[in-house]
Amino acid sequence: MSRRQSHAGTVGIIAFLTAVFMLAGSVVALADDASKFVPGTKINGVLVGGMTVEEAKVQIEGFYGREYQLTIKAKGGASEVIKGSDIQYQVVITDGLQNILAQQNSNGRVAGPDIDNSSVLKSTVTYQEEKLKERLDSLACVSSKDIVVTQNARISTWQEGQPFTVIAEVQGNSVNRGKLDEAVKAALTQENRQISLEEKNCYDTVTVTSTDSELVARCAALNQIRDMKITYLFGSQSEVLTGEQLCTWIDGADQTGIHINGTKAAEYIQSLAGKYDTAGKARAFKATDGRDLSLSGAYGWRMNQEAETQALMAIIKTGQSQERTPQYSLAAADRNVDWGSTYVEADMAAQHVYLYQNGSIVWDSPCVTGNVSKKLTTPEGIYTLAYKQTDRVLRGDKKPDGTYEYESHVDYWMPFNGGIGFHDASWRSKFGGTIYQTGGSHGCINLPPQKAKALYGLINTGIPVICHY
Repeated sequence: MSRRQSHAGTVGIIAFLTAVFMLAGSVVALADDASKFVPGTKINGVLVGGMTVEEAKVQIEGFYGREYQLTIKAKGGASEVIKGSDIQYQVVITDGLQNILAQQNSNGRVAGPDIDNSSVLKSTVTYQEEKLKERLDSLACVSSKDIVVTQNARISTWQEGQPFTVIAEVQGNSVNRGKLDEAVKAALTQENRQISLEEKNCYDTVTVTSTDSELVARCAALNQIRDMKITYLFGSQSEVLTGEQLCTWIDGADQTGIHINGTKAAEYIQSLAGKYDTAGKARAFKATDGRDLSLSGAYGWRMNQEAETQALMAIIKTGQSQERTPQYSLAAADRNVDWGSTYVEADMAAQHVYLYQNGSIVWDSPCVTGNVSKKLTTPEGIYTLAYKQTDRVLRGDKKPDGTYEYESHVDYWMPFNGGIGFHDASWRSKFGGTIYQTGGSHGCINLPPQKAKALYGLINTGIPVICHY
């Protein structure tokens, strides 16, 4: 080595050592400046050594506003980044910087590579929710065409002519959007730089497999419904509800059971009521004189639709075929012919009353019905005997002076239409004919005393009463 080279080396070493000493002097000077954070200070992950409190605040907030990004690690090593600028991410340090500086000063402003001068302060984090949603929607782990949606094992939907089957589960790579949103928002709030979707359990997972005993049992129960038959009986007529039709009413099946569409069940019961209810509807009646009449009245059959709908839904869930008589809110004597073979017929055109028992006339009598000229005509219709009573005083409307329009004592009182009924009329010497047209009753059906007595002993509450002209 030449003397010139040796001299140059010596000069270089001296220059390097001079620079080191100058830098060390600067660091010492910096470490001694109580208005600034010591070298190596890191707050919320941002280096702020040598800065004042105000400068540090600007540096931290500026860093997150300009440079922050959240890395999202997916399965297989893939990762995506959400930039803070994409969602207008901002961090505001509200308090605590001065306390950190004061603590450093009180501890002797210790600095160096072996000293941890890192701190975390509470801050206010803001970002645009809508922009975050848009960014999450665009992530490959959310919207890629290669995503395989994870699905639990399930029961097939109803297909006519096909049994229900268990469809096997699929373990895919779909992300649970709710969990993803929760994990990302938590990371943003905590100013984290990275999250792992697997570690945060953000992927959908299979929870029900094809061997699940409850799932297999529900499938079997659905197929049992498919094979069942419910036969509704209406006297000599019937309506069959097949399993194929019932399957179209099933909204689903889960851990709570099989769910039947209540609206469809109610519509079916309503259709049965519309077809088979008779109360209030016109019905064909064969009069004693051979005439075919059409009569209506409150007496008859009326289904309790609400109760029967609930009963039907419960029956379906059992999967058991059965014959069923529906529940009624109003019932008549016979499901085929409402009044059956035992009833009272009042032929008001002929002014005659007949009592049928088991299809045969066992009693009959002339009568006097409501006065036509005074518009007190006895109304025709199909009724039922409300009750019967002896030793009764029948009264008309009460007048202003406290008396009644009429007061009539009867020995036998048999009402069937409100205040209208059969009773004896001892004040009459004649019955039948045309008396009713001008000299009739106030609406009741007057009978000879002995005939009324005999009728009273033959009929009971509930017997149908048919009045016609």
